[in-house]
Amino acid sequence: MMVLVTYDVDTISETGSKRLRRVAKECQNYGQRVQNSVFECSLTEAQFVILRAKIEAIIDMELDSIRFYFLGNHWERRIEYIGKKTSYNVASELII
Repeated sequence: MMVLVTYDVDTISETGSKRLRRVAKECQNYGQRVQNSVFECSLTEAQFVILRAKIEAIIDMELDSIRFYFLGNHWERRIEYIGKKTSYNVASELII
């Protein structure tokens, strides 16, 4: 399933900056950054549960906000781009 992960981590304190970096790193392990605080992740249900638990352990529930948008099976038709497209299709094969 395609999941769009967005986050807003309060960075006023030093611990907030650390949380921000840790959330971004965790999201990067599962998908690609498409905006500063937005990641596209192609996940199984099990991977989503793990990612959510990891993020939940990092954030401060009183200060930070995480949103998960489930785009469904035909997500390619639900995304429109304007301007420079710097991402790749996370569901396609990647040859390294």
